[in-house]
Amino acid sequence: MRPDIRRIITLVATTGLLTVLPFAAQAQTAPQFARIFGDHAVIQRDQAVNIWGTAAPNAALTVSVNGQTATATAGSDGKWKTVLPALTAGGPYTLTVSDGQSTTTLSDILIGDVYLCSGQSNMEFPARLSTGAWGEIGASANPNLRFVNIEKDSAASPRDDLKTAPAWKVTGPDTTGEASAVCYYMSKALQKEHKVPVGFIGTDWGGTTIQSWISPAALRTLPAYTAGVDAVAQYGENPEKAQAAHAKAQEAWWDAHDKSAKAQRAWISPAFNDSSWSRLKATGGWKDSDAADLKGFDGVVWLRSRVTLTADQAAKANELTLGPIDTFDTTWVNGQWVGSGGINWVWRDYKVAPGVFKAGENVIVLRVLGSNGLTGTPDMRFVKTSDGQAIPLSTDWTYKTGMAAKGLSIPAAPWDVPTSLNTLYNGMVAPLAPYSVKAAAWYQGESNADAATEYRTLLPMLMADWRKSFSAPDLPMLIVQLSSYGSVSTAPGVSHWAELREAQRLSVDADPHAALIVSYDFGDRSDIHPTQKNIIGLRAARAVDNLVFGQAVAPTGPEATSVTRAGADLTVNFRYADSGLKTYSSDTAIGFETCDAKDACRYVTAVADGSRVVLKGANTPDTIKVRYAWSDAPFTNLYSGDDQPVVPFELKVSQ
Repeated sequence: MRPDIRRIITLVATTGLLTVLPFAAQAQTAPQFARIFGDHAVIQRDQAVNIWGTAAPNAALTVSVNGQTATATAGSDGKWKTVLPALTAGGPYTLTVSDGQSTTTLSDILIGDVYLCSGQSNMEFPARLSTGAWGEIGASANPNLRFVNIEKDSAASPRDDLKTAPAWKVTGPDTTGEASAVCYYMSKALQKEHKVPVGFIGTDWGGTTIQSWISPAALRTLPAYTAGVDAVAQYGENPEKAQAAHAKAQEAWWDAHDKSAKAQRAWISPAFNDSSWSRLKATGGWKDSDAADLKGFDGVVWLRSRVTLTADQAAKANELTLGPIDTFDTTWVNGQWVGSGGINWVWRDYKVAPGVFKAGENVIVLRVLGSNGLTGTPDMRFVKTSDGQAIPLSTDWTYKTGMAAKGLSIPAAPWDVPTSLNTLYNGMVAPLAPYSVKAAAWYQGESNADAATEYRTLLPMLMADWRKSFSAPDLPMLIVQLSSYGSVSTAPGVSHWAELREAQRLSVDADPHAALIVSYDFGDRSDIHPTQKNIIGLRAARAVDNLVFGQAVAPTGPEATSVTRAGADLTVNFRYADSGLKTYSSDTAIGFETCDAKDACRYVTAVADGSRVVLKGANTPDTIKVRYAWSDAPFTNLYSGDDQPVVPFELKVSQ
């Protein structure tokens, strides 16, 4: 008999612990894989495969799959890591880890290509909402195509494992609808073409900024973010201290911007008498209310309301939910600061420390800087309890206006999603590394469109950061360019979205292991989430064929390389236009502009001529640059001979 079993039997006989101890002992010692590994997973072929997990401290382990084995020894902290030799495509197999006494087995494992897909809502956008989804999903069953969605997790420091174990799923009518549409269509095309199993990992979060997805070590190197990164780290170590420091900083901001701020803080106290304040029925934003003085008001509005709790409810109350608020709020319960926010579409869900709520009447106070206040419906506002109750708030509020102000913005806490620093990298990227992947796709930028110049630094930083994290210095990166959304141009002008697209183009041009996927021609000027994801997925697959598999296909649409003077004209020269350029529905190409040194721009007549475009009569002495598709929602008609759209650009004219 094994000594460990003999000890358990003896202990059971003497203590009467009939069931708990043996199971507990096994749970403590059985080796485990990291949570990204699971039944139905796909493991990267043709390269060394990183495998890791946990086990009993110092345990000697053997990892096996399809006759290939590797050994590992757990550290004193129980963590282990090993590398399997390169594996050829195939399966299904079992993947096991054993310490000689107990074995953990994962089943239905395939060896093939793995793609990582990340970004904000247009990457998160599910296949079930994409154009043609009804027929596509019904016919999507494919045992060689699998995916896993990583649960949203904002963490103050990098995790060494996922917070929860995700489930790998085989595509089919019951599963495909929840996959990232872009990633699904890309992976489907690649699986069909290369005839090997394909798995894709979706780790994304709508509305988030790129700063959320970069590691603390990388982002800290930028002086503008050093203090914020340090504050997030402090938040992980001592949330109460970090929140107090942030609240103090916010109040300092108020003192600097509002001369009435100090006097108005008396309104926070639950003992303050607000009987002289005006009344507001908060069924929606204040501009839609019956309050005449709020109809066109932009600025500061103080709001107060009350909620009555039983002693039991007060003891269990741990969260205040207010729905979305337009725009910046600071919220107190019974005089205690509980949170603040600054994104008008984000729900306010504020954790409340024990003891803040009390039996009887509780006073909730909001200071809002914005244009519409509590924009959600009444059912979005309630007190949550630890046992699942949702105690509704009254629609009756009192209010008092403060200073009129428009355009002011209050710095958000650096750990608050969707503008947090590092936290999504910490919770949703770091735990995946170094899972071996073929390439990574990034579709993000909408939330950074107002800071395109900075994006020229942040996007290359993210690419380098991820390559370091995944121990893959040449990891191919697919960058999906911003789509088309917003105002249609009737004259040349400023476009933040065009500037962000240019930042993406320049970042990719400077990176030999990156490819640009153009998407603006299948955008939707009235919907920031265009549904035609199939085309974008196919373009991403085309980029993979070039960048990863070395196929002789252009990785993107025709891209301008230079602008030269030619008599009275300007000539725009392109690469990736071997099949020539063509225009749809016209003999001329629309969307070209020339600009002078003061950024005064004008539309010019453009004619496609083989692999170049001639700008007729555009060579004027004051012209210094040319730009194309320079609009939030550009209308264009210039394509390659194989139907790829020309990449938007801004280029100086060569002298």
